[in-house]
Amino acid sequence: MNKNIFEIILLNGRPAAGKSEIIDYLKNIPVSERIEKFHIGEFEEIDDFPILWEQFEDDDILEKMGLPRLISDPFFEYKGKKYDGHVFKEKWYWNFLIKKINFIYWKKLKEDPGYHDNKTAIIEFSRGSEHGGFTAAYDHLSDEILKKSATLYIDVTWEESLKKNRRRYNPDKPDSILEHALEDIKIEKLYKGSDWKDFISGDKDFIHIGDQRIPYGVFNNMPEKTDDPAKIGPHLEEVLNNIWKIYSER
Repeated sequence: MNKNIFEIILLNGRPAAGKSEIIDYLKNIPVSERIEKFHIGEFEEIDDFPILWEQFEDDDILEKMGLPRLISDPFFEYKGKKYDGHVFKEKWYWNFLIKKINFIYWKKLKEDPGYHDNKTAIIEFSRGSEHGGFTAAYDHLSDEILKKSATLYIDVTWEESLKKNRRRYNPDKPDSILEHALEDIKIEKLYKGSDWKDFISGDKDFIHIGDQRIPYGVFNNMPEKTDDPAKIGPHLEEVLNNIWKIYSER
């Protein structure tokens, strides 16, 4: 095992905070430099958005076949009004997505017991208070993931999240990692409320989940840095190296 790399990075933040841009930036850094500067080796992403989007597509197909939708509805109600836009029928599905991440990661280890010899897994997800927040999400992560993880949180305000969500919207690519976006009213319903500050409980170094302690750091994306690769690198290096000091000692 390469002792100079993170095994797992949990990449969190509001929608459009800059998570996907950071991953895209890291992909373009040679692996030797990436290890030296960021402690990230060869890496794979596990993102719950493609799982979520496929479920919407599957339900659309079922509906066209005259069959009942299983997980999602093609509309939602908010503040007494009805809007178009896929949402889950039940909030438990958000936790199902985390269980699915656990299963995907377990399969990777089963297929390759030396998975982390030179590889970092980057697990990406956003959560709003409306559907349980980060508190519920982390409670459903497996111990196998938690004990190997460090968290990188990309911090933007709700207003900045809304602005960046509008900016990246491409109606022709609703399933795109970099270009998908939510309707204003839908992102307000699902993500305006965030439990992040309560979730970290005032500890500047660790997130506490049961008896697990997950080192974490915050990438401050205000003012925006993820719009320019030249701005991403220095701050990302600083934050990840601060996390690494705690992670490697743990």
